Amino acid sequence: MSLLLPVPMAEAGLEAFGQDPVWLVILKAVLIFVVLVLLTLFNIWWERRVVARMQHRIGPNRHGPFGLLQSLADGVKLALKEDIVPKAADKVVFVIAPVIAVIPAFVTFSVIPFGPEVKVPFSDITTPLQLTDMPVAVIFVMAIASIGIYGIVLGGWSSGSTYSLLGGLRSSAQMISYEVAMGLALVAVFLHAGSMSTSQIVAAQSDVWFVFTLIPSFVIYVIAMVGETNRAPFDLPEAEGELVGGFHTEYSSLKFALFFLAEYINMATVSALATTLFLGGWRAPFGIAQVWEGANEGYWPFIWFMGKTLAFIFMFIWLRGSLPRLRYDQFMAFGWKVLIPASIVWIVAVAAIRVVDLEGGFDRRYMIGLAAVVGVLILALLFVPEKKEPEPVADDQPFDAFAGGYPVPPMPGTTAATTSVTAGRHAAVGASDESRSPRSDAGGHR
Repeated sequence: MSLLLPVPMAEAGLEAFGQDPVWLVILKAVLIFVVLVLLTLFNIWWERRVVARMQHRIGPNRHGPFGLLQSLADGVKLALKEDIVPKAADKVVFVIAPVIAVIPAFVTFSVIPFGPEVKVPFSDITTPLQLTDMPVAVIFVMAIASIGIYGIVLGGWSSGSTYSLLGGLRSSAQMISYEVAMGLALVAVFLHAGSMSTSQIVAAQSDVWFVFTLIPSFVIYVIAMVGETNRAPFDLPEAEGELVGGFHTEYSSLKFALFFLAEYINMATVSALATTLFLGGWRAPFGIAQVWEGANEGYWPFIWFMGKTLAFIFMFIWLRGSLPRLRYDQFMAFGWKVLIPASIVWIVAVAAIRVVDLEGGFDRRYMIGLAAVVGVLILALLFVPEKKEPEPVADDQPFDAFAGGYPVPPMPGTTAATTSVTAGRHAAVGASDESRSPRSDAGGHR
């Protein structure tokens, strides 16, 4: 990004893409790769520092200034570890699975707009701070992101381990459940913006960000993006207490590092997509652009974009350090019984408002008010406990220690039935009497 000179902002359509020379496309791709790798290293360090602060610890502070090189040192350590392949694993799939997981994580950033058009130094070429765009860019992001789940599922299946297989199955079920809710939340954005292009959605938010007019979609998307990335409190595919390490239990060295890299890049991807769709993308926060005319020109849009993205990443970190992990059945029921029905109802409302707006006009204040009401209802559903059937009450009867023929000591607080013990003893004596043979009885009569 530092090789580009600032020029005044231009609202370019899709015709601005596809005109760049090959060397400029390669340069953009390399810059995106470098930015994502550096962002991942920073996010790992930042997460460890924030969680340590929440737990009254210091965190990494030895390698480099403020411990910033700790993530790089951990990467070198992983690369030097022994690469172990289980004997029962499907070796080809076992090796390919991490690659399948990490490549889509990089590809999704190809349609994310980082800023407006800028001028390339030493030339007269102007290009947007975005690799490419297309009429269905958001659908492209969701499709590519879902491919990464195949890497997790195949990694769990090919490991030859029960824990890994269960983690992969959980991940696939989790993706299916929350991908539907996320897609329905984005449909409202498409209806309101009138486009599925990321650059045009950003342009549609020049007046008001969609986070204010589409509050329910924003809430649903934020919940779904945490579930989609397998992050706490929704990290069920790798629950340590249940599945040891989940789908990557058998992975080590660079293969484990690739899964780790894919998780953090996916976290940045959904954060960048949320910034693009709901927080105005690279546009300056409200109030700054009105006071400062150059806030949306040059390199400043890239800074605004990264600041908003890091705010979402901080939310991921805060959730990990604050909330416990949900039960698997609770998590799945929440997705199917709350998020998806709420998304469908909100889509119908947005479609109706859109039709009224196109025909005769609709005051935006009513749109914001309706969004606030629906958002409050969704939040209320999150905290209303489900009705549960009353648990059957056990009969208050004395404990029979000899039930079943085996003496069992009573639990603390229970009362043993003395009559049952006596009957048991009499039964034992009777059994011994019956066990005597008739010959012994005859001998006794003699």
